[in-house]
Amino acid sequence: MTLFEIFTLLGGVGLFLYGMSLMSEGLKQAAGNKLRSILEQATANRFVAVVVGILVTLLIQSSSATDMMVISFVNSGLMTLSQAIGVIMGANIGTTVTAQITAFNLSDYAPFILFIGAILFLFVKKSGIKYTGSIILGFGMLFFGIAVIKSAIVPLSKSAAFISFLSKLENPAVAVLFGVMFTALLQSSSSSVVIFQTFTVQGLIGFSMAVYLVIGAAIGSVTPNLLASLTTNRNGKRSAVLNLLFNLIRAALMLLLITIFPGFTKMIQNLSPGNVGHQVANTHSIFAVLAVLIEFPFANQIVALSKKVVPVLPDESRSVEDRKLLYLVQTGGLPSSVAIQQAKLELLRMGGLARECLDTAIRCFFTQNERLAESVAEIEETIDILTDKIQERLISLRSNEYPPGDAGRLSQLLLVASDIERISDYAENIAEYAGTFKARKAVMSDTALEELRNLGEAALKSIDYSLNIFESEDAGTLSKADQLEQEVDDLQTNCVNAHIQRLMSEVCHPVAGVIFTDMVTDLERCSDHAVNIAHALIDHTDHTEH
Repeated sequence: MTLFEIFTLLGGVGLFLYGMSLMSEGLKQAAGNKLRSILEQATANRFVAVVVGILVTLLIQSSSATDMMVISFVNSGLMTLSQAIGVIMGANIGTTVTAQITAFNLSDYAPFILFIGAILFLFVKKSGIKYTGSIILGFGMLFFGIAVIKSAIVPLSKSAAFISFLSKLENPAVAVLFGVMFTALLQSSSSSVVIFQTFTVQGLIGFSMAVYLVIGAAIGSVTPNLLASLTTNRNGKRSAVLNLLFNLIRAALMLLLITIFPGFTKMIQNLSPGNVGHQVANTHSIFAVLAVLIEFPFANQIVALSKKVVPVLPDESRSVEDRKLLYLVQTGGLPSSVAIQQAKLELLRMGGLARECLDTAIRCFFTQNERLAESVAEIEETIDILTDKIQERLISLRSNEYPPGDAGRLSQLLLVASDIERISDYAENIAEYAGTFKARKAVMSDTALEELRNLGEAALKSIDYSLNIFESEDAGTLSKADQLEQEVDDLQTNCVNAHIQRLMSEVCHPVAGVIFTDMVTDLERCSDHAVNIAHALIDHTDHTEH
């Protein structure tokens, strides 16, 4: 085999992969945010989650993309692991459709498909048609890539070295391992199965070898998700482990099945006699469906196993509890006074978390402790989830026929939720400054550090006092909250003026100077949101009475 033929083969693989990517991206763009909405609805029950996983993967032709969305949902707390495993199972079925499509020999029509796709993509301005053009263009590239691969591998049948290599794959264990490694390299089980399918059609490998390669491809398909999970929280990592466990069990089951019942693969061949391309595609699909049918009843056990692989830490158990609504658990038929009190209790709890988040972030900044930074991120994520849940319940309560004054108080509580959430956002900023400070090896003077400590203490004091006023609704103490907020403003002004003097004297590290200014601003804004919380219900009551 010549160097040119090797390059031709690699080019065909590249064209096929790019076509898959282009088609997937076009489908996602055409669907807009609907895919994420569909996935969010996959929480009704596990059966629905499987169906949703199949449909979404059918739409975007990529189980990896579906699984990565699942990881992001689990990472953000929008989906539980029990819900995620259903979608993951469905995605493993949906991804088998690619091989079913490519089993039809459409390579002769690929140039025409490419032409139509290019016209729509390049010359039509309307976004919907442009996305359709992208899908058609990707579809054409996919089949053109297969045609290039076919033409490139013809010389391989005459290559003694390649034939010798393939002979080693006659060992089932070696074939499975090669399927794992090849798919991990391509980062796509659909792509690797289609290439194995092409090898089989061209007579380079037999159907029995292709079966083991397909089994290995299922395990290798989890590589992109495992890599993506490296930057997620522990729940995100568990969702990737779920996918790995499902496919490891799937591989073991299929190996056991074809070992005990060797006639099973013969039965698959008989479904499409004389058409080895369809036989490989059917093997891929049937194995995926069987795996889901067998493993579905044991989904809870697989989830539990993922938690053993990535153990649940005490902090995580706390986060799970913190993210549940404790008081505002129902909205129907509640008297307005009860609804408002329950909402206040939830907001006070969330306010306490935001205060803890800011305090932890300030300590993180001064100690540059990475564990504290992780705690800030965890608490901030909890507050985001609580904000969504509380605001959803408050909006639902507003549909009740409450007196105008109470309806107005509920509206104010919506604003309070936003103010609390913003405090946690600024806290997260401060924790990130610590990382930047450490990475850039910035140096800050003792005077500047002391100024930040004083401002941080003042901001925390303002939050504490404001939350007490929000709870008691004591109008007589509002002036004290305003005074504390003004003290923070004055401290900020003093900090900025002192900072300017240090800059002029060239005693301030440039990176430290930027961080100092940003942190001063964030702390002052935390105090602003705190005083908003203090005034929320009292100002509304005064306005209503007058």
